[in-house]
Amino acid sequence: MSLEAYDYFLPEELIAQEGMEPRDRARMLVVHREGPFRAEHRQVRDLPEYLRSGDVLVFNESKVIPARLLAQRPTGGRVEVLLVRERAPGLWEALVGPGRKAKPGTRLRFLSPRDLHVVPDLEAEVVGVEEDGVRLLRFQGGLMAHLEEVGEVPLPPYIKARIPPERYQTVYARRPGSVAAPTAGLHFTPELLARLRDMGVELRFLTLHVGPGTFRPVKGDPEKHEMHPEPYEIPEETAEAINRAKKEGRRVVAVGTTVARALESAFQEGIGVVPG
Repeated sequence: MSLEAYDYFLPEELIAQEGMEPRDRARMLVVHREGPFRAEHRQVRDLPEYLRSGDVLVFNESKVIPARLLAQRPTGGRVEVLLVRERAPGLWEALVGPGRKAKPGTRLRFLSPRDLHVVPDLEAEVVGVEEDGVRLLRFQGGLMAHLEEVGEVPLPPYIKARIPPERYQTVYARRPGSVAAPTAGLHFTPELLARLRDMGVELRFLTLHVGPGTFRPVKGDPEKHEMHPEPYEIPEETAEAINRAKKEGRRVVAVGTTVARALESAFQEGIGVVPG
C-alpha cells in the first residue's frame, strides 16, 4: 500500500476554522447504499429524515481535557507537554517537545497560558522514557485540581484560529479523558437529540478516550504505521440495547469512527457486543 495513493488536492480555504452555528447546520453527505449510486448534500439537522423509530444511535460521551501544557525547566527553558493518559495515580504518559530537553530526572514547573506565570503547588518529574519517546511524568500537587488553570485544549494542526474550549466539546460530553474531540458528535444540538428521542430513536452512550495518535501524521507505509491504544468502556445497558436491536433486525448507527472502533473491538462472534 502506497501513501501516495491517498494524495489529493484540498484547497486551504475549504478547511473550516470554526464550527457552524447552530451546530446542526453543518453539512452532511448522505450516500444511498441500495440501487444505483446516489448521494445527497444535506445538513445534520436533516438526520431524522433518514432514521426511524427503533433505530439505536450510539454516541461517544468522552470529554476533552485541557491536555496541552507549557512547562519550564530549572534552567528556564520551556517545553510543551501533551498528556496522553494517566497510567497510575499521579503518573502520566506524555509527549514532551523538544524531547531531548526532558531526560529522566528533569523537574518541570508549569506556566499559566494566560500570563505565563509559574503556577505554585504543581510540578512534575520525568521518571522514565518509553521506546516510542513517550515520557513518564510523576506529578506532585494534584494535576487535576490545576488542569483548568494550566492546560489548554489541544486543537488539530489544521485549525489556526483560537476557538472557545466549549466549542470543541460535544453537548453530551460527560467523562473527561480525550485529548481531541470525537468530531462527528460536535454537530448535535440538544434540540436535535430531543427530536430523535421523540421519534422513538434510542440514544445510547459509550466512552472511548481519543489519544494523541489522532494528531500524528502517517509517514511511509500506512500498513506499518504504529497506532497507539485508546481505552474504551461500553456500559452494560448500551451493549444490551445494541445486541437486542441486532437480534430484532433493527438498525444500529455509530456516530463517528470512535464509536465504530469501540464496537468493532468489543464484538465477539456468537455473543455480540461485550460490555466492559
